[in-house]
Amino acid sequence: MKQKERTELTKKKIIEAGIQEFGTKGYAGFTLNGVCYNHGISKGLFYHNFKGKDELYLACVSKCFSDVTSFLKEQNIKGDLRRYLELRFQYFLEHPSCARIFFEALLQPQPELADAIAESKKEFNQLNRNLYRTVLSEITLRDGVTQEDALEYYEIIQEMFNGYFSSETIPGGDLENIMIAHEEKLSRTIDFMLYGIAQK
Repeated sequence: MKQKERTELTKKKIIEAGIQEFGTKGYAGFTLNGVCYNHGISKGLFYHNFKGKDELYLACVSKCFSDVTSFLKEQNIKGDLRRYLELRFQYFLEHPSCARIFFEALLQPQPELADAIAESKKEFNQLNRNLYRTVLSEITLRDGVTQEDALEYYEIIQEMFNGYFSSETIPGGDLENIMIAHEEKLSRTIDFMLYGIAQK
């Protein structure tokens, strides 16, 4: 095996260990000693591949966003929002470590890592925009409302929605409960956004 391949396998092993550690303990609870001791990784090997905790965390965030995006792309969802949300929730239930990292990065990002996390979210965000654009193409918009207006509105609502779930006053407290509430309320919020709340 070539040195480059060995290095890639080692990095992959450390990232998988990182996902387990960050996925159970969160960013704040993670320790370098813990990941090394629990997964048989020497500190020398760790530092040969990563500068420290933050670089490993960002690698784990990137992998989690990439994995859920790839999974959803493979499902051929087209414009079926209900199926998209069901599959997304199913994925998070089946990959709890990834889910914790995903939602911590989405709703409670470390301020100094926010820009790098935003970069990791780009492909996932684009998938959501494309899905919403497909949905918009299948409904009749009000006179004077363009598809671009509707997309801008969607992105504003999305920021406000995630902001609400980022609040320290959100009931339920722990990240797992917040994740479940986030996904359950997302479907209803999108329905309100597309079809309104007033009976005409």
